[in-house]
Amino acid sequence: MRLLQEVIVNTLSQTNQLNTFHNYAVEFLDSIFSFDEYDHSSWKDCFDILPHALSVTNIENEARLQDVANLLNTSGGCMQQMARYEAAEPLYKRALKISEEVLGAKHPSIAASLNNLALLYKSQGKHEAAEPLYKRALEIREEVLGAKHPNTAASLNNLARLYDSQGKYKEVEPLYKRALEIREEVLGDKHPDTANSLNNLALLYYSQGKYEAAELLYKRALEIREKVLGAKHLFTANSLNNLALLYKSQGKYEEAESLYKRALEIREEVLGAKHADTAISLNNLALLYSSQGKYEKAEHLYKRALEIRKNILGAKHPDTANSLNNLVLLYSSQGKYDEVKKILDKYKI
Repeated sequence: MRLLQEVIVNTLSQTNQLNTFHNYAVEFLDSIFSFDEYDHSSWKDCFDILPHALSVTNIENEARLQDVANLLNTSGGCMQQMARYEAAEPLYKRALKISEEVLGAKHPSIAASLNNLALLYKSQGKHEAAEPLYKRALEIREEVLGAKHPNTAASLNNLARLYDSQGKYKEVEPLYKRALEIREEVLGDKHPDTANSLNNLALLYYSQGKYEAAELLYKRALEIREKVLGAKHLFTANSLNNLALLYKSQGKYEEAESLYKRALEIREEVLGAKHADTAISLNNLALLYSSQGKYEKAEHLYKRALEIRKNILGAKHPDTANSLNNLVLLYSSQGKYDEVKKILDKYKI
């Protein structure tokens, strides 16, 4: 197949038709290639089209540069969803570079590229790299789209999530509340983006020990997601996981276990057994079992989570370190110091 493609390219080059063919290919692929995080059915098409999109972005043609940038951004989104972070980064960077050259520094498409690259860096634990990109994206969107635009709300939400993960709680709440206010006003109180804001504000309240306020918002978010997105959607799994964590903190172990299991089932079914989000569910369920003294069940899940994180995120990622720490603590609590030594030797600690 690759040999046939090379023959076609060489033939078209000799007849001066390559640019025309490339223009048509880029225009067509840009019109059908999309990645919608809410629509699981779009993912298969995205993954099927991905190699074709990547092939046309490798040919230099100034006529359709912004369409090429769009294809690169969508390709990066597909790669990121598959947890192929190292492959996604150069695609996002190329898209940003092209858009800046074609559109200038203050275009909404620039903000989208900045936001995508920042999301990737946050997923990799590169918070310092993510922050200036989120801020640039927010500045552009407020200036060009306005303070009440849904994309501005998305930037507020993403910057707040970053600050939350860094423990900058004073900056977090006003950003989350602004994002929620925009989304409820512009999109309505039943929109998935509104559910995202409810969920994120609930996460903040949970971290501050405001459990009643958190539970109310978690339940509202879960209700919206189950109704609008469906019972098997990844965002529904996210809500189940968060509500389970709250119940665990309150000692409601049976309720928590049921929700954790549902979240894990959805993630394994949709993302596969070796995805970074699947590892989150494994780790959380293991923590629950460990707190109940169900050590064998916890050990099995901790090991699975650790292997996934090491292979996907790398040995130095904070989530990998967290999984390793959890397994070491489990062994230490049982006096299994030989197992501690083995696991530390295995991971070169």
